[in-house]
Amino acid sequence: MYYRLLICFLLFSAKLFAQQKQPATFQVVPLGVKGGTDEKNLSAYLLAPISTNDYVCLDAGTVYAGIEKAVQNKVFNVSVSEVLRKYIKGYFISHAHLDHVSGLIINSPGDSSKTVYATQKCMEMMQNHYFNDETWANFGDEGKGFPLKKYHFQTLKTGEESAITNTPMTVKALALSHVNPYQSTAFLIKNQNNYALYLGDTGPDEVEKSDKLALLWKEIAPIIQQKQLKGIFIEVSFPNEQADKFLFGHLTPNWLMKEMNKLSELTGKEALKGFKVIITHLKPPAVNEVKIKKQLIEQNTLGLNLIFPEQGKRFEL
Repeated sequence: MYYRLLICFLLFSAKLFAQQKQPATFQVVPLGVKGGTDEKNLSAYLLAPISTNDYVCLDAGTVYAGIEKAVQNKVFNVSVSEVLRKYIKGYFISHAHLDHVSGLIINSPGDSSKTVYATQKCMEMMQNHYFNDETWANFGDEGKGFPLKKYHFQTLKTGEESAITNTPMTVKALALSHVNPYQSTAFLIKNQNNYALYLGDTGPDEVEKSDKLALLWKEIAPIIQQKQLKGIFIEVSFPNEQADKFLFGHLTPNWLMKEMNKLSELTGKEALKGFKVIITHLKPPAVNEVKIKKQLIEQNTLGLNLIFPEQGKRFEL
């Protein structure tokens, strides 16, 4: 009897220990969370290993205004300029649409030397159309005009892991479809044995006539099962009322949950219970943003931990 009770106690303790909250691996400071017309709050997320200032900026639609908001919220106790120049170690640009790069471009004169990471097509568009000595001075170390060599332009090859300069992290770029055949990028960031996944703009495979999300889910399913993936940043731009022909390479709550169910077929549904999904790129007007949140919550049959980030408010993964 004693041994039976002991075994039961040990099994219960083991289960309780397994269910305890795992320590955070990453810290996130959203600098901009929306898509669309609000130029002071466009896609940009600072991500760093917990308890460090080794931040990378995942997209850069809004930078300075977002740092200002974070300083106001006492996330940072230094000046906006110091965060910009010293805390941000590099920029990851998922695609070259202006709502994902305008903050990088505008703030480049006041920034410090660091690396800008993008896949080849995205890098070519930034060099040809933005940092070209005509639209804007070429702050890079290659491309058109006179390179000022403030930024090092590092082209990422999809599927290959690369070190992130001046941080302990690495990155793997993976292709997304954003109005096929045009591409966007997902960045799989690794810190020690843990990961965070950031997706730029993407449409659902079925609408895009693509397999990019299916390949991405296959890539990350094992690290979800091993509880190494701490969260996914993924866009939902429109409410369900938006017709597929007017999605323009974006997701709705319906389409996100269909894709999450495809992911669950690879991981098992249990692995996604409580899993953190950070919803990005909600497009104004405000009535649509409210609809999107309501629809996502109502359709969350997988028990995902849906996070709706706010500009300048820090959270952990």
